[in-house]
Amino acid sequence: MAGYKPVAIQAFPVLGEKITQDTLYWNNYKTPVQIKEFGAVSKVDFSSQPPYNYAVTASSRIHIYGRYSQEPVKTFSRFKDTAYCATFRQDGRLLVAGSEDGGVQLFDISGRAPLRQFEGHTKAVHTVDFTADKYHVVSGADDYTVKLWDIPNAKEILTFKEHSDYVRCGCASKLNPDLFVTGSYDHTVKMFDTRTNKSVISVEHGQPVESVLLFPSGGLLVSAGGRYVKVWDMLKGGQLLVSLKNHHKTVTCLCLSSSGQRLLSGSLDRKVKVYSTTSYKVVHSFDYAASILSLALAHEDETIVVGMTNGILSVKHRKSEAKKDSLPRRRRPAYRTFIKGKNYMKQRDDILINRPSKKHLELYDRDLKNFRISKALDRVLEPSCTIKTPEITVSIIKELNRRGVLANALAGRDEKEISRVLNFLIRNLSQPRFASVLINAAEIVIDIYQPVIGQSPVVDKKFLLLQGLVEKEIDYQRELLETLGMMDMLFATMTRKESTSMLQHASDGFLENKKIDS
Repeated sequence: MAGYKPVAIQAFPVLGEKITQDTLYWNNYKTPVQIKEFGAVSKVDFSSQPPYNYAVTASSRIHIYGRYSQEPVKTFSRFKDTAYCATFRQDGRLLVAGSEDGGVQLFDISGRAPLRQFEGHTKAVHTVDFTADKYHVVSGADDYTVKLWDIPNAKEILTFKEHSDYVRCGCASKLNPDLFVTGSYDHTVKMFDTRTNKSVISVEHGQPVESVLLFPSGGLLVSAGGRYVKVWDMLKGGQLLVSLKNHHKTVTCLCLSSSGQRLLSGSLDRKVKVYSTTSYKVVHSFDYAASILSLALAHEDETIVVGMTNGILSVKHRKSEAKKDSLPRRRRPAYRTFIKGKNYMKQRDDILINRPSKKHLELYDRDLKNFRISKALDRVLEPSCTIKTPEITVSIIKELNRRGVLANALAGRDEKEISRVLNFLIRNLSQPRFASVLINAAEIVIDIYQPVIGQSPVVDKKFLLLQGLVEKEIDYQRELLETLGMMDMLFATMTRKESTSMLQHASDGFLENKKIDS
């Protein structure tokens, strides 16, 4: 013990997240409740009236859930094939949905059988909505048409044939009963006016349009398709205000917060982005386990519901304010109790006894002290250590490398042990704070186990992942070095120009002084 110095665990700095009001607001949700549906959740829609139930469209069923219920309070299953886009009317009493067979069905929330069935589309109906007057329904289908239906008479009123590809999304104006918007895979978003029997505004999104959203005022339109979210000013004839590209995969759904100050977008990259509607910058982000197809917010943002491709419905409820404890607090000792004897001066007759605290070595330090290097590495590769405190694992790897025994510690491992090493490297190699240590370790692992590749498909797959990560990190570092070289050249050029200008000014001053003297 006297001659051994414990390993100093290096504190690797972590880039902290900037805490803003949006961070506090959007993080104030409980752990999500997960509900398994029968298929991919293609649509979630909240009723705008109490008790704020929400409709979930998945496979050939529509489930109505209460805000805090994990079991459906009502189910509509009168569909021959897949159902789409179940949407509440503004008063929350009626529900309309499209289907794969081209039909549009209207339901009363208190009943089960359809009130109306609108037949006219020849292919799947993917988007339906109620107009602002509550007496008409708009539908868009894969037969490239958009139709307007009259609810009391169950008849078709108008048909628009201006799209040249599937019509997959749409929404009606909340203020004007004659206006509605549709988005199509022909890359266009069109606003129709029933009084003119044609589109009044058409904008080019540039990608197949997956979702459209009209602001409550009707002045702004948001379209989503491909990796882009675009905002259009409808009062200026469809002028593009901003184009956002913050997702890595196709954006599938859009949603507004209750205040209208925040815009949310969900994507196949498993993320939900929150944008400010004033600056259109990302102010927060949520991560999910699978690709996102649908997204909805409850009244006052009390609940966030996200539907995913794997049939999981993720429901987050806002945390309630903590109630103050009404029980009387136990009185704590006074301050003078803790400082009693603090300034006591040692007298001549007093005997001072020092009790040195016994220092205990960590288990991995004991192994290193006794030169059990493989066992020390095994201890810090336990899941309890690699997940909670990866910096300890990295510090031990660094120490073994300093001693020159890292290759010996990594060699001679079976499939289970090498899988544990590879999992740690794959999980942490891309982190900048660990990259310098782990890239070297990864190269050693690849060199040692290259002759036995092909004996285990599990290990082979992880080796391929690790090789790709190492190559990517090396490319990043090469690009960084090139960028640093460019910056050094620029700074050197700027310094040379400044020194040249200073010499020029000095020579000009010297010549002027000489002329004056002469």
